[in-house]
Amino acid sequence: MNLIYGIKDKPKFGQMLLFALQQVLAILAATIAVPAIIGNGMSQSAALFGAGVGTIVYQLFTKFRSPVFLGSSFAFINSMFAAFAGAASASAGYAGLIIGAIFAGLVYVVIAIVVKLVGVKWISKLMPPVVIGPTVALIGLSLAVNAVNDLKVGKVLVDGVSVASPYVTLIIGIITLLSIFVISVYGKKMAKLVPFVLGILVGYIVAAIFTVIGIATDNMALQVINFAAFKDMTIFAVPDFSFVEAMKGVKDIDGSFIATVAVAYVPVAFVVFAEHIADHKNLSSIIGSDLLEEPGLHRTLLGDGVGSIAGALFGGCPNTTYGESVGCVAITRNASVVTITTAAIMCIVISFFGPFVTFLASIPNCVMGGVCVALYGFIAVSGLKMIQQVNLNASKNLFVVSSILIPGIGGLSVAFGANGEVTLTTIACALILGIITNLLLSKGKED
Repeated sequence: MNLIYGIKDKPKFGQMLLFALQQVLAILAATIAVPAIIGNGMSQSAALFGAGVGTIVYQLFTKFRSPVFLGSSFAFINSMFAAFAGAASASAGYAGLIIGAIFAGLVYVVIAIVVKLVGVKWISKLMPPVVIGPTVALIGLSLAVNAVNDLKVGKVLVDGVSVASPYVTLIIGIITLLSIFVISVYGKKMAKLVPFVLGILVGYIVAAIFTVIGIATDNMALQVINFAAFKDMTIFAVPDFSFVEAMKGVKDIDGSFIATVAVAYVPVAFVVFAEHIADHKNLSSIIGSDLLEEPGLHRTLLGDGVGSIAGALFGGCPNTTYGESVGCVAITRNASVVTITTAAIMCIVISFFGPFVTFLASIPNCVMGGVCVALYGFIAVSGLKMIQQVNLNASKNLFVVSSILIPGIGGLSVAFGANGEVTLTTIACALILGIITNLLLSKGKED
């Protein structure tokens, strides 16, 4: 892929702010969704702050040579629930979130040390294109359901359910999606480089028109945006950082609780390690430079692990590499690390600015659904491009690809523990099965 901005390129200041905003919009929904799912008073703005801090830590460890954004990890959701469930108090639960993130981060540190000592060639042998390609494609395909479901949802809720007609939200989502396509293909100069920013604005305006008409006619089916959220907002507010609440619960922590948290977090860290490899392999194919070699897998792992700890310290959520960010790089052909770092700083700054946080949170799911259809599609296509390197006339390779795609698309996952505290995700299951199949058939006559 011919990049418009390479890793070391620095766009003009005004352009850089727009590019950074586009990255923020791409990662926003997922980053603030995790604290919303966990509940227990977790702050969405603190999670946004934590994502910014975690990304900067990652960039420091990788010497600003890897255009990767870290955001709240969905893989640790069950682990986070377990931390609160096993806590003697809500404050102890927050302490559990941070302790768990430390355990998970240490797993990455240990693996990074091993990689530093033995190199990364074993990674290429263990996960060649025939394994990584379909796995990357699967990452995009596995998220498809989330994008499609969002196309049917607005922000005005009654008893937690969207009141907007799914036909209305679908129209808005499709308009957003088509706007992104048209701007990306036919846009001129700067517009072509920020299709997501402009697409979201188009979708938001259309949603606002429907909502105003719905309010004027007292028709709930047309009300998509929750304008009421703007009434109680403050101009400036310090996020509710997790470490503040955690300090109150330190006295309620004992050895048993720490062991419970460790069991909930450590196995998941090994699962997320596999996704770390897949995301970096995917991004490497997009930018034309192997990130596992330069800046090196040991650096990306250290950045991800320590960045995850830093993110949880502030926002409670362990961080992970974001496919949405990778998709944004692929579509815009902007791999500038300066853009990623600016986006991280922007997340930190806006987490204190009430009106902007409220605006971001008010963007309807259907608008973000339209955005995600494009983002997840590009991730899937990136994986398919890797498969092009593979000889699919060889039955061995067909079996390896099949062993990944079918269980993955089918949603194979495995839960461990009495209450399913540890879940081997669909991506992890498919990747492990693909690795085993490839190793089993690697001595075959066909390549």
